[in-house]
This record gives sequence, structure tokens and C-alpha cells, in this order.
Amino acid sequence: MKIDLHNHSYYSDGVLSPVELIRLAKEQRCDVFALTDHDTTDGLTEAKVEANKLGIKFIPGVEVSAMWSNMTIHILGLNIDIENEALQAGLKQHQEFRAIRALKMARGLGGAGVVGAMEKTQAVAKQGMITRTHFAQMLIQEGVCKDMKSVFKRFLTGKKPGGVGGQWAQFDEVIEWIHVAGGKAVLAHPLRYRMTNTKVKRMMSDLAANGCDGVEVVTGSSNTDEIALISQWAIELDLLASSGSDYHGWPNQRVRIGRLQDMPNSNKAVWNYW
Repeated sequence: MKIDLHNHSYYSDGVLSPVELIRLAKEQRCDVFALTDHDTTDGLTEAKVEANKLGIKFIPGVEVSAMWSNMTIHILGLNIDIENEALQAGLKQHQEFRAIRALKMARGLGGAGVVGAMEKTQAVAKQGMITRTHFAQMLIQEGVCKDMKSVFKRFLTGKKPGGVGGQWAQFDEVIEWIHVAGGKAVLAHPLRYRMTNTKVKRMMSDLAANGCDGVEVVTGSSNTDEIALISQWAIELDLLASSGSDYHGWPNQRVRIGRLQDMPNSNKAVWNYW
């Protein structure tokens, strides 16, 4: 089976609509597919309708920002009830912070000489939510930076002109939101954070001790050594394993839906529990 449990539509920082995403997943022969937009479930209903039409098993999801040890991490909620009031109340808090953060980022970029940063970024975003990815794509389109890596290095992290610290819920609270909504909580792309491997394992251990169900063992950018490492840690910590491309659809990103390496047979897969 071809399974991809981490994807984004234009309701957060992806390019395609939920319907377009499902159709692309069908073209790529995905059997099981999750839409996991950042801090919103707005696209899930239309995605589910299209998935049912095309015979794809659809997993409603969300990618929730969270704080761990004063750092921002991302936790996927998979197979959630989108009507759950506690989850939606938490997501609303994050959406409100995202709106405030966007204004601060635009102000900071303006001070660095980027004229009309908010208006130009709003033109890049197709829906209401404006994310750091939208600002990054705007700076690339404007020719200010050549790629995503240079954007974040020069503008969007720490004390750089567009850097704004996260004000997200703590990781244990986010895990609770996901659980009360009936979902599985899965740590997203564990090796993408700016941490040593020792700290990554400590983070995974803390999350596991606080009820996190799983971890993404396979991502769209994982190499063989990374998969083996996270696979082993997942086994040691009794975490379920997940697989997701983190597809966004921007032309300067190489990740593709469903193009994922195989999950090690030694892991317990999260999709076996649905």
C-alpha cells in the first residue's frame, strides 16, 4: 500500500486546494492519504468528499505547533474528529497568534527595506492564513533571496528582521487536544529541528512520557541512515511509526506526494490502529 500521512493545502501554506491534492494523490496511486494543514481543519471536509469519490482512504489530520523546551516543534493529529470543541478552541488560539505574528513579521521586513511586505505576502497566500512559508516565497519571488534556506538564514529566524518567537501551547497540552478529539499524536519530521541527535532523542522521550503516540520515521526528505535512526528510537520508546511527505506544492520544493521510502518492518505502523 502507498501511504502518505502529512500534506498541506492552501488552507495553510500549501499551493493546491484540498480537491486538487486528493486528485494528485490518486494520480500518484496513494491508497491512504492525510491532509494535515497547520493549525486548521478548514480543508478536511472537501478533501474527504473528493477522496470518497476517488476511492482513497482519507485520514483527517492537522499539524499543530507546540512548545518543547522553549523551542517550536510540530505534532500531527491523525484521524481526528474535526467537530471536537476542545481541539477547535486550541487551534483558534494558534490562528489568532498567527495573524498577530504575520503583522510583526511584515513590520520587521519593512524595517529591513522590504517594501509592502504584507500586501505582497497576502497576494502569495490563497486563503486567510499567512505563514512564514508565504513570507519566504514572497521574498524569493521578489528576488530578495534565492531559496528557502537563505530566506530563513537572513530574515525569518531568531533576531533577524522577520523573526518572531512562537507563542504556541505546550506540547503536552497539544497532545491532549489531539487525544480528546480521538486522534493519534505523532511528532512530525524529528530531525528537521535545530537540535543535536541527543536532544532529539530526549524530546522524543519527553513526548512519549506525556502520551505522544508516534513519530514520523519516514519523511519526504529522509535518507536511509535517518530512517534507521528514528526507527530504532521509536522501537526503544514504544512509539508508533508514521510516514508522510510533508508535501506543499511550491515549485522550489522537491518533495512529491507518495514518493516515500519503505517503513522498516520492525516498526509498528500508526495506520494499523484505524
